[in-house]
Amino acid sequence: MDLLESMKIYVLAVEKGSLSAAATAGGISATMAGNHLRLLEQRFGMRLLNRTTRRQVLTAFGEDYYQRCKEILRLVAETDAQAQNLQLAPAGKLRVTAPVTFGAEALMPALSEYLERYPQVDVDLMLSDSVVDLVDEGCDVAFRIGQLPDSALVARPLAPYQLMICASPAYLARRGTPASPEELSGHECLAFSTAALAHWRLTGEGGEHGELCVPVGGRVKVNNGQALRVAALHGMGIVLQPSILLEEDVRAGRLVRLFPRHALPSRPMNLVYLQDRYRSPKLRSFVDFMSERFGQ
Repeated sequence: MDLLESMKIYVLAVEKGSLSAAATAGGISATMAGNHLRLLEQRFGMRLLNRTTRRQVLTAFGEDYYQRCKEILRLVAETDAQAQNLQLAPAGKLRVTAPVTFGAEALMPALSEYLERYPQVDVDLMLSDSVVDLVDEGCDVAFRIGQLPDSALVARPLAPYQLMICASPAYLARRGTPASPEELSGHECLAFSTAALAHWRLTGEGGEHGELCVPVGGRVKVNNGQALRVAALHGMGIVLQPSILLEEDVRAGRLVRLFPRHALPSRPMNLVYLQDRYRSPKLRSFVDFMSERFGQ
């Protein structure tokens, strides 16, 4: 007889209160149910159940074995389900959240390729520069930029988020090109509206002389990266934004990169998700695809 099947019948006998009830629940005869129990008792050389015509009582070993059987059967069922999931094609709705600039400029082109590869997956993308709670918002996965707090989320590291300082040719012609980062303090610098006084950090030229921390300010503050880019294109000031947002304008000559020999501190970026949801083929396919696309 199959040992796992005998364990199933034994668990049913304990939970249903009798071998006859276990036989009915298991779709076998009462005689076969009795054979399963005898097999187990012979295997261990001790009784699991003390039975009379009116009731059954678990022995001390029988109670312990019942608990172990339930755990073993649970693990077997989970393993079977996981194997079945691995064989299924990714399908269904995937809810994703990402920062606004990264989502619009980098993630959307990658999503085009992902959806072409997995035609049965639908993506609901929520762009927000706030930290979105995955459970409260019903999200499956999030792109997070910056240091992660300790949490129960699983983090998959991606390539660091790079920054760039730029200005338009018109602005530089009008105000002059700063020769060093220290001169930024005398220029109109475009910053997020959340900061009353911003500091931009750079390394010394060629990576030498440690880190520079330059106070900057300006007349225009905006709470959106794309709007800051447009402001820079219209000559309103110098901008510090992600490379993915500005590098095409630099290549086209619409913006000029400043201080290329001074490195800007990069920011860590991760994909985060809840551990138990990774069993889903759609989430696993998304995490693996994006890790390959934006990995280090």
